[in-house]
Amino acid sequence: MNGTGDGPSPGGLTGDKDFASTPAQKKAAANTIETELEPNTKKATDWADESSKAAVKEFENWDTGAGVKKVMDAWDKQVKVLMSRLSVEKGALRGASGLFAGNDDLIKSQFGPLLKPHPGPYVSGLDGL
Repeated sequence: MNGTGDGPSPGGLTGDKDFASTPAQKKAAANTIETELEPNTKKATDWADESSKAAVKEFENWDTGAGVKKVMDAWDKQVKVLMSRLSVEKGALRGASGLFAGNDDLIKSQFGPLLKPHPGPYVSGLDGL
Protein backbone atom coordinates (compact mmCIF):
# COMPACT_ATOMS: atom_id res chain seq x y z
CA MET A 1 0.00 0.00 0.00
CA ASN A 2 3.02 2.30 0.20
CA GLY A 3 3.30 2.63 -3.55
CA THR A 4 3.09 1.01 -6.92
CA GLY A 5 6.65 1.46 -8.10
CA ASP A 6 7.84 3.57 -10.96
CA GLY A 7 6.29 1.52 -13.75
CA PRO A 8 3.29 2.50 -15.85
CA SER A 9 -0.15 2.54 -14.31
CA PRO A 10 -2.54 -0.35 -14.99
CA GLY A 11 -4.32 -0.02 -18.29
CA GLY A 12 -1.63 2.25 -19.66
CA LEU A 13 -2.89 5.31 -17.78
CA THR A 14 -0.35 8.02 -17.18
CA GLY A 15 -0.16 11.01 -14.93
CA ASP A 16 0.12 11.58 -11.21
CA LYS A 17 0.87 8.34 -9.36
CA ASP A 18 -0.91 9.55 -6.21
CA PHE A 19 -4.40 8.11 -5.85
CA ALA A 20 -5.59 10.65 -3.33
CA SER A 21 -6.84 14.12 -4.00
CA THR A 22 -7.85 16.71 -1.52
CA PRO A 23 -11.46 17.47 -0.65
CA ALA A 24 -10.92 20.87 -2.27
CA GLN A 25 -9.83 19.22 -5.53
CA LYS A 26 -12.86 16.93 -5.46
CA LYS A 27 -15.13 19.92 -4.83
CA ALA A 28 -13.51 21.87 -7.67
CA ALA A 29 -13.96 18.95 -10.07
CA ALA A 30 -17.62 18.56 -9.06
CA ASN A 31 -18.16 22.30 -9.52
CA THR A 32 -16.55 22.16 -12.97
CA ILE A 33 -18.95 19.40 -13.95
CA GLU A 34 -21.90 21.42 -12.65
CA THR A 35 -20.96 24.85 -13.96
CA GLU A 36 -19.18 24.01 -17.21
CA LEU A 37 -19.57 20.46 -18.51
CA GLU A 38 -23.29 19.94 -17.86
CA PRO A 39 -24.53 23.31 -19.17
CA ASN A 40 -22.15 23.35 -22.15
CA THR A 41 -23.10 19.78 -23.08
CA LYS A 42 -26.77 20.76 -22.90
CA LYS A 43 -26.17 23.82 -25.13
CA ALA A 44 -24.27 21.75 -27.70
CA THR A 45 -26.98 19.10 -27.65
CA ASP A 46 -29.75 21.65 -28.13
CA TRP A 47 -27.86 23.21 -31.06
CA ALA A 48 -27.34 19.79 -32.69
CA ASP A 49 -30.99 18.87 -32.11
CA GLU A 50 -32.18 22.07 -33.82
CA SER A 51 -30.00 21.39 -36.87
CA SER A 52 -31.02 17.74 -37.01
CA LYS A 53 -34.73 18.54 -36.72
CA ALA A 54 -34.38 21.02 -39.58
CA ALA A 55 -32.68 18.35 -41.70
CA VAL A 56 -35.39 15.79 -40.90
CA LYS A 57 -38.06 18.29 -41.91
CA GLU A 58 -36.18 19.30 -45.08
CA PHE A 59 -35.84 15.67 -46.20
CA GLU A 60 -39.20 14.53 -44.81
CA ASN A 61 -40.28 12.51 -47.86
CA TRP A 62 -36.85 11.08 -48.60
CA ASP A 63 -34.95 8.13 -47.14
CA THR A 64 -32.37 10.66 -46.00
CA GLY A 65 -34.92 12.18 -43.62
CA ALA A 66 -35.62 8.78 -42.05
CA GLY A 67 -31.86 8.17 -41.75
CA VAL A 68 -31.22 11.50 -40.06
CA LYS A 69 -34.13 10.81 -37.69
CA LYS A 70 -32.64 7.42 -36.77
CA VAL A 71 -29.22 8.98 -36.11
CA MET A 72 -30.86 11.76 -34.12
CA ASP A 73 -32.65 9.23 -31.88
CA ALA A 74 -29.37 7.38 -31.24
CA TRP A 75 -27.67 10.71 -30.49
CA ASP A 76 -30.36 11.65 -27.96
CA LYS A 77 -29.90 8.33 -26.14
CA GLN A 78 -26.13 8.84 -26.00
CA VAL A 79 -26.55 12.36 -24.67
CA LYS A 80 -28.87 11.10 -21.91
CA VAL A 81 -26.27 8.52 -20.92
CA LEU A 82 -23.53 11.16 -20.90
CA MET A 83 -25.58 13.62 -18.83
CA SER A 84 -26.43 10.84 -16.37
CA ARG A 85 -22.77 9.86 -16.13
CA LEU A 86 -21.74 13.46 -15.46
CA SER A 87 -24.35 13.70 -12.72
CA VAL A 88 -23.21 10.44 -11.11
CA GLU A 89 -19.56 11.50 -11.23
CA LYS A 90 -20.42 14.89 -9.72
CA GLY A 91 -22.25 13.19 -6.86
CA ALA A 92 -19.44 10.70 -6.34
CA LEU A 93 -16.87 13.47 -6.12
CA ARG A 94 -18.96 15.36 -3.60
CA GLY A 95 -19.64 12.24 -1.54
CA ALA A 96 -16.13 10.74 -1.63
CA SER A 97 -14.71 12.75 1.25
CA GLY A 98 -17.61 11.81 3.49
CA LEU A 99 -17.25 8.15 2.58
CA PHE A 100 -13.54 8.14 3.38
CA ALA A 101 -14.13 9.90 6.71
CA GLY A 102 -16.92 7.45 7.56
CA ASN A 103 -14.69 4.51 6.69
CA ASP A 104 -11.92 5.92 8.90
CA ASP A 105 -14.37 6.27 11.80
CA LEU A 106 -15.57 2.68 11.32
CA ILE A 107 -12.04 1.30 11.36
CA LYS A 108 -11.18 3.40 14.41
CA SER A 109 -14.22 2.06 16.25
CA GLN A 110 -13.13 -1.52 15.49
CA PHE A 111 -9.75 -0.88 17.09
CA GLY A 112 -11.28 1.07 19.98
CA PRO A 113 -11.24 -1.79 22.50
CA LEU A 114 -7.53 -2.31 21.87
CA LEU A 115 -6.73 1.35 22.40
CA LYS A 116 -8.54 1.83 25.70
CA PRO A 117 -6.41 1.51 28.86
CA HIS A 118 -7.21 -1.50 31.03
CA PRO A 119 -8.25 -0.85 34.62
CA GLY A 120 -5.91 -1.82 37.42
CA PRO A 121 -2.16 -2.22 37.59
CA TYR A 122 -0.26 -3.39 34.55
CA VAL A 123 1.70 -6.59 35.12
CA SER A 124 4.41 -7.25 32.59
CA GLY A 125 5.46 -10.66 33.84
CA LEU A 126 8.85 -9.24 34.62
CA ASP A 127 7.80 -7.47 37.82
CA GLY A 128 9.63 -8.71 40.86
CA LEU A 129 12.67 -9.97 38.96
